[in-house]
Amino acid sequence: MTFPVDEQGVVELTRALVRLRTVNEPGAGEVAAAELVAETMRGFGWSPEVTEVAPGRPNVVAVVDGGLPGPTLMFEGHTDVVTEGDLDRWSVDPYGAEIRDGKLYGRGSADMKSGVAAMIHATRALQLAGPFPGKVLVGALVDEEGMMLGAKHFATTAQAAGVDGAIICEPEEGEICTSAKGAVRIRVDLLGAMAHGAMPQHGRNPVVAAGRLLAALAEEQASLQARHGTHEHLGDFYITPTVAVAGSLSQINVIPARATVAIDIRTIPGVEHTALVERVRELAVEAGRPDGVTAELTVVDDRPVVEIAQDHPLVVALAGAHEKVAGEPARYGGVPGATDGTILTRDAGIPTVVYGPGGKWIAHQADEFVEVDDIVRCTHVYAEAAYRFLSS
Repeated sequence: MTFPVDEQGVVELTRALVRLRTVNEPGAGEVAAAELVAETMRGFGWSPEVTEVAPGRPNVVAVVDGGLPGPTLMFEGHTDVVTEGDLDRWSVDPYGAEIRDGKLYGRGSADMKSGVAAMIHATRALQLAGPFPGKVLVGALVDEEGMMLGAKHFATTAQAAGVDGAIICEPEEGEICTSAKGAVRIRVDLLGAMAHGAMPQHGRNPVVAAGRLLAALAEEQASLQARHGTHEHLGDFYITPTVAVAGSLSQINVIPARATVAIDIRTIPGVEHTALVERVRELAVEAGRPDGVTAELTVVDDRPVVEIAQDHPLVVALAGAHEKVAGEPARYGGVPGATDGTILTRDAGIPTVVYGPGGKWIAHQADEFVEVDDIVRCTHVYAEAAYRFLSS
């Protein structure tokens, strides 16, 4: 079957979305992108549901019925982006959506407004090609770059309960990603006692405890890496301290009462999260014990490792579509971070696979871009994959 993809339309929708500054930060939000997505869907005759999952943060979900009995496939993408950062590092306007030498530049061009545009136009092409089995649910969700509030909300709905599989349209540079790393974000507060720097014997120094904890975490990472090895698609397990805060540079002569260490842990299959959290708690307690410093641990977020079998019908359909459209064998990989698919699998039991336009390493960088040809190619792949999955 031939799918009439509007190749110019999908590129122009990508550009229109990139021009909207929907940064995941206080005072911003995804409203403008949600309005554009909903307007586009209504222009196709769809009836999108717009649901505010937090103030100024609307999910947009539309269901396109193929007219024949069959399963339900979801295409999922997010409408928020990370900040543009230092403008001096950009050679183009981050929100100009400039096309130069076949590349469309701008914040969110790869991660992941091109994916959002591609999934919408792929579903439209599938619809125009004629009756098809089942339904396609198109979801443009909020807050993926934060706490994934959009995915968490959608996972609680009756619509989610009816989804048989989901393609997460994140940038993966042509790879079909059948696994995604787990993530555990931990905050450790080390509580001591304030004292004069000239009289440390009168205090309990949490800064020293923080140093011991950082050293212990490095040793724990090495131990777990040796035990679990390197995953074929996900690489190594990591424990990464990302924040260490204590004291004030304006009062170097004061031993602070508190030090805080934040840790971003990325896991691979075989690493048990509950045991890992308890091990970090033990290390924090041990780090403070010599100086009488106590430790409080908070799990900020906990996202599991997600995997789908390579012979799952969803993956088979996507691989066949990629091979037909791209003219090359399917390539398989893994997602180094979590996606909304992690939440959809964890909370709603939806099988997910990740595939979309853009390079997997360009996200969040200055001069972010996506190849125009990649947007068009992925749109064709999505339409073909949807038809194959729904017909299987």
